[in-house]
Amino acid sequence: MGLLKTFFTNCACPQGRMGRAMLKFMNLCHAPLTNWGLKLVNIQDGWTMLDIGCGGGATLQRLMKRSEGSKVYGIDISEESVAKAKKVNAEVLNKRVFITQGSAENLPYEDGKFDLVTAVETVYFWPNLPACLQEVRRVLKQGGKFAILIEVIDGDSMWTNVVEGMTAYSPEELKTLLDDAGFIQTEIHRMKPSNATIIGVKA
Repeated sequence: MGLLKTFFTNCACPQGRMGRAMLKFMNLCHAPLTNWGLKLVNIQDGWTMLDIGCGGGATLQRLMKRSEGSKVYGIDISEESVAKAKKVNAEVLNKRVFITQGSAENLPYEDGKFDLVTAVETVYFWPNLPACLQEVRRVLKQGGKFAILIEVIDGDSMWTNVVEGMTAYSPEELKTLLDDAGFIQTEIHRMKPSNATIIGVKA
């Protein structure tokens, strides 16, 4: 159990050999959730998009493929994640894909830059979630969308016991937090058994 807990705690901030293994695991296992969730957003060509907690960089590829002529940004607190995401997107790095190390609490982007911000399996680890949501809202364009994609929706889930520092939110809790942060037209979409996508729009 100790080794398993160490491995899965790398979800929060992948580090070292286990962190690199976790990033490969994430790129593979998050694919069904991400592909389903992104279909709900109605992504348009030419969008400028940001993936917060970009992990191994697979979501950046999926965003780019869904929007011809787009620019896609990724940010992650983990040095290992940034290195992996850059490697996965090497062919388009600093051309269409731009990757930075940093935190959701202090996004290094100007106001109103993005048409879409995504957060795939990452809000569980954001400190001061209401403040992070205000940062997301700040960097979105008017009418821009924020999509939260999650697999764990139960606070009593086994994952919250295995992964240190993880807080699970129900889709309803996340919708309320988005509403409180000033997002409008917030929607909850569900896919069995427990996947959910919560989308809000900047007013």
